[in-house]
Amino acid sequence: MCHNLMIRAMELNDFDPEKMFYEAWQAVAIVRPVHYSLFTFGETVLPYFLICGNQAGTDPLSIRRGDIRIKRPMILTAENSEPEFQNFFENSEEEGLARFLLARTAKFSNLKFLNQSREQELVYDSMDVAVEKISRRLDDDEEDRVAILTAPENLAGMAILRYATERVFQSAPDNIQELRERGFLP
Repeated sequence: MCHNLMIRAMELNDFDPEKMFYEAWQAVAIVRPVHYSLFTFGETVLPYFLICGNQAGTDPLSIRRGDIRIKRPMILTAENSEPEFQNFFENSEEEGLARFLLARTAKFSNLKFLNQSREQELVYDSMDVAVEKISRRLDDDEEDRVAILTAPENLAGMAILRYATERVFQSAPDNIQELRERGFLP
């Protein structure tokens, strides 16, 4: 019995949520980013294409089109409420891991995140070919506000989360400047 407890303890010590989160974060990519800031107040819509599957293209890839809606409060309040993420994760394990680590590494108080997937199709291309086709279509439409994300199928929610959080971080300087201009910050 003591031996079984030692084995179980070793297994628990091998569970490193930060390492798992880092590996998942690195497995997803924003291959076509956008370059505009989020609105300081109100709601910003971040459209995207998410391509999921293996890199080699030996299995069909799923391509999902969707939007992330990030809503900021209209009234600034104390930072006492947690962020809300809706429809980001397909399983509770992935969501739990992301929430656990975001609570310890990033501050998104009062923000509400809503993911809305609109359509999904299967294609029999490699990841690179699928990315190129969508990128070309966006270029032809002169569309510069739609991102392209890639991920293994089991990390779709992590790709969407990474895209949303990176947009929040990259928008922060512009948002702070606008708050200063409106007299909310010194």
